Amino acid sequence: MIILVIPFCIFLYLYMIYPGKPRKHPVLETKCFAHRGLHGFYGIPENSMEAFRNAVTYGYGIELDVQLTKDDVMVVHHDYDLKRTCGVNKKIRDLTYRELKRYSLMETKERIPRFADVLALVDGKVPLLVELKMEHCDRKLCRLAAEVLDQYRGLYCMESFHPFALFWFRLNRPEVIRGQLSMNFRKDHHKGNQLAYWAEQNLLTNFATKPDFIAYKYIYWEEPSLKLCRKISGIPVYGWTFRSREEYEKYRRKFYGFIFEKFMI
Repeated sequence: MIILVIPFCIFLYLYMIYPGKPRKHPVLETKCFAHRGLHGFYGIPENSMEAFRNAVTYGYGIELDVQLTKDDVMVVHHDYDLKRTCGVNKKIRDLTYRELKRYSLMETKERIPRFADVLALVDGKVPLLVELKMEHCDRKLCRLAAEVLDQYRGLYCMESFHPFALFWFRLNRPEVIRGQLSMNFRKDHHKGNQLAYWAEQNLLTNFATKPDFIAYKYIYWEEPSLKLCRKISGIPVYGWTFRSREEYEKYRRKFYGFIFEKFMI
C-alpha cells in the first residue's frame, strides 16, 4: 500500500504546483518594476502620484497596490491601515474616500491617490504591475479593478498574495496576465492562517490559478517548491523587493525580473 501512496503523493504535489505552459505577453518583457513607484528620493513617499510621475520619467514599470475604501473607491495604498504612512490608527476599509483625503502621506503634501487617477497619469507610458490587496475573498475588488482596467489602453498585469484574486481573473478575465505573490511566511513570522500560508508558500494553488509568473521574496529563492516549479514549467520569477544595488548584484542571476525600491537599476 505504501508503495502506491508515495508515488501518488509525489504526482499530486507536482500536479498542484504546475502552473501550465507560460504565456508570452509584451508586459512580461518588462524586467524592472519600481515598487510602489520610484520613491525614496527627495522625500517622495511610496504609492504617491509623485512617485508614479518619477517612475514614468525614468521609464520604469510600476508596481502598485489597490484596495477599497468604505464607499468602495479603489485607492492605491499598501498597508490596510494608516499607522505607518499617515500616523493615524485607522483602517482604509473604515474610511470613505472623502475622509481618507484628509491625511497626508509621510508628512508631505501628497495624498493617497485613487486608482483611476493613477491610470490617467501613467496613461500607457510604462507597464503596470497591479497588486490586489485582499484580506479575504473580495469579489468586489476583483470586479471593480477588472472593469476599470478594461478601459485602460496601456500594458498591465495583476498579482496578489491571495490565490482567489488570480482564480477570479482566470475565470472572468482569462486574457489578463496574472502573477502569484509569495514568500516564506513562517520565517517572516506572519500571523494568520498558517495552513493557508504553508500552501501559498509552496505554490500549491497553481493548479487552480494558473499564474503566468511568480513574484517571490528574493531572499527565499531556494525554496524547494519555487525551484521545482521553475524547473518543470519555465515560469518567469520576479524577485521582490530589492532595496540596494548590492542586493541586486548578489541575486540578479537568480531571477527573471526585479521589483525594487529606493535605488535605480
